[in-house]
Amino acid sequence: MFGFIFLWLLVFFLLIFLISLVVYQLMCLADLEFDYINPYDSSARINRVVLPEFALQAALTLLFLLSWHWGMFLICVPNLYYNVTQYQKKKHLVDVTEIFNQLNMEKKIRLIKTVYLIVLLFMSMFWLIWDIVED
Repeated sequence: MFGFIFLWLLVFFLLIFLISLVVYQLMCLADLEFDYINPYDSSARINRVVLPEFALQAALTLLFLLSWHWGMFLICVPNLYYNVTQYQKKKHLVDVTEIFNQLNMEKKIRLIKTVYLIVLLFMSMFWLIWDIVED
């Protein structure tokens, strides 16, 4: 039983880190929108954390698959699929020249990701508490 508690704690901290990466990207986009930062710096900051975000999402999905938590795995698969298709189409990085044209869409995408990750966080907290009480 201790293994499951350790698993849910690991998932909890992975999700906290993922949420912080996505919120950081949102803050960079908001700073760009309010003209606190130039497009080059904003793009560079966002592009620096996109691949770690994708890798952490893949690790989280793989963790659910290897630990036989099918429900959580199936919830994570659409986001992983979206990330993989964006990477394959070379649309995962923010373009400096097009950032103002894509600003609203980029903010919406990151806001949806934030809500999705928060829902996953609450679900993982539920399963963590469930395993603690069950033990």
